[in-house]
Amino acid sequence: MIAVLVSAVLPEPRHRTPGIVHQGARTGYTVGIDVGGTKTAYGLFDGDRTLVERFEEPSDPALSAEKFLDRIVRSCRNLTALAGLSTGDLRGIGIGMPSFVLYEEGRIVKTANLPQLCDFPARSYLMDQLGGGVRVLLDNDSHTGALAEHRHGAGRGFKHMLYCPVSTGISSGIVINNELFRGRYGWSGESGHMIVTPGQGIVCGCGNRGCLMSYCSGSMIVKHIQNKIAAGEVTMMAHLAGGVENISACTVAEAYDLGDDMAHWALEQMARYMAIWTYNLYQMLNINCFVFGGGLLSLGERLFPRMRDLFDEYNRNDMPVYFKEAELGNDFGLIGAAELLFQ
Repeated sequence: MIAVLVSAVLPEPRHRTPGIVHQGARTGYTVGIDVGGTKTAYGLFDGDRTLVERFEEPSDPALSAEKFLDRIVRSCRNLTALAGLSTGDLRGIGIGMPSFVLYEEGRIVKTANLPQLCDFPARSYLMDQLGGGVRVLLDNDSHTGALAEHRHGAGRGFKHMLYCPVSTGISSGIVINNELFRGRYGWSGESGHMIVTPGQGIVCGCGNRGCLMSYCSGSMIVKHIQNKIAAGEVTMMAHLAGGVENISACTVAEAYDLGDDMAHWALEQMARYMAIWTYNLYQMLNINCFVFGGGLLSLGERLFPRMRDLFDEYNRNDMPVYFKEAELGNDFGLIGAAELLFQ
């Protein structure tokens, strides 16, 4: 088979002069919000879907759902005020959440990294707090990433696409016939939690042992390394990081470049399970465009060519499969969240 690994040059995001309402309907403005476990980013888009204002603030996992969402309301008002608007002038607000989201209802079911955001009617609460009938849509952040890359990034021109964020966790956003596929309840694409070694390995945040994410995500590979160090195996990673507890994916990359055996083992394990992950998705969906985003892209040539080679070993036909890097840089979450209003 043919697997094509495409590296993209990240384009400069389009911006206009901040603080000025440009020609066009005031109601054409949209806010996109990208909620993460450590930070929340906000973007204001004009009627041409051009980013004109952005800022970010820390995400506080200690806040209750009400207080967390109240903060989002205040920040939306501050953001629109920068452009001389009010929230009542908006086309709507789209929010990408690192959560299980009942999309039709706008209810957050659970959020691993922000545990207080659990079983809460977020959309109705936000609409009540904003007032004025402002439209609000919430979705999982893998879905918003898929919307962004399919419409404006590396997935342009592909009728079917899988957006695969690889970072603290791994998952996928599924585009079929140019439409985002959400499944019955709204959390399709949690492919990192597919189980490959039932009852074996490290317990994942999903509560199971043996899911794919527990072997190859950025956070879980660190746990494997820490377990090996606790068992007496030798590596330079603890020294490089200034302590076992400080080891990160960046430490793994540094140690790999210095020839550390455990770092090489870690990258090989990640490549193998990511190849199993992508191969299984390809067999199930027969989608031939994979777009990878997220922090693990920084591992670059240490990880992705090996993953591609292993994918090729498993796959035994000669039809082309494209492995591409996301093109939208750090703004993809904002872009995808705003795109929820254009479905």
